[in-house]
Amino acid sequence: MAGETGQAMGGMTMAWSIADVARLSGVTSRTLRHYDEIGLLPPAWIGSNGHRYYEEADLLRLQQILLMRELGLGLREIAAVLDSQVDQVAMLREHHRRLLVEQNRLATLARTVSRTIAELEKGKDEGDMTKINRPENLFEGFDASRYEAEARERWPHEYEQSRQFTDTLTAQDQERMQRETTAQMVRMAEFMAAGTPVSDPAVLTEVDAHYRGICQFWTPNAAAYKGLGQTYVDDPQFRSAYDKVAAGLAEYQRDAMAVYADARLS
Repeated sequence: MAGETGQAMGGMTMAWSIADVARLSGVTSRTLRHYDEIGLLPPAWIGSNGHRYYEEADLLRLQQILLMRELGLGLREIAAVLDSQVDQVAMLREHHRRLLVEQNRLATLARTVSRTIAELEKGKDEGDMTKINRPENLFEGFDASRYEAEARERWPHEYEQSRQFTDTLTAQDQERMQRETTAQMVRMAEFMAAGTPVSDPAVLTEVDAHYRGICQFWTPNAAAYKGLGQTYVDDPQFRSAYDKVAAGLAEYQRDAMAVYADARLS
């Protein structure tokens, strides 16, 4: 029951069960148990029934964790920050500053989406569903570094391989690759708009170019390449990037990548 009173540290304090905290925060009980297991957010105490209970300080710590996750930090980095015993108010001020920066970035993203909608609607009126005057503008406001911490945790070998390659790229190289990526997305959208099956040889040729581009950073096997395709659908920012080109493109790309992986990588 929310607000259950429990005995802790020799005094009566307000405590919340793990189910209460999950409901209040939107974080699943499974995630909260994981945070306990890795020492990131242990409960204040465990009841005689074996249930975890959290006090106000724990809720504040969870807020810090969620703020830093929103700002793109990995769990190890979050633990290091929390364990550094920085003044809580000073930490919140820093989070506030970074959130204002993020607010500006999201405003830029909103303008990017608005511009893309306008260009696509103009293209629709002119009979060209995929007309984009400046493809590089599709990605204004996106911050690829938001994914670095997670990638470093989940795929350390591949992350290092990718980092070594990206360190050699000039600004011109990065701009060229961004243009190529956008052009590939538009071509896939054209296939989708034409009703071309994902197993069509022309589609697989396009996916092959995508795979070879990925291999410049790391070399996925069939399962990993399928997983990457699923990430394009599941991850909100990846999905948004594809769907700004054409609604449903993320799923079309994923399905084409799965066919390609089965046919050429298995």
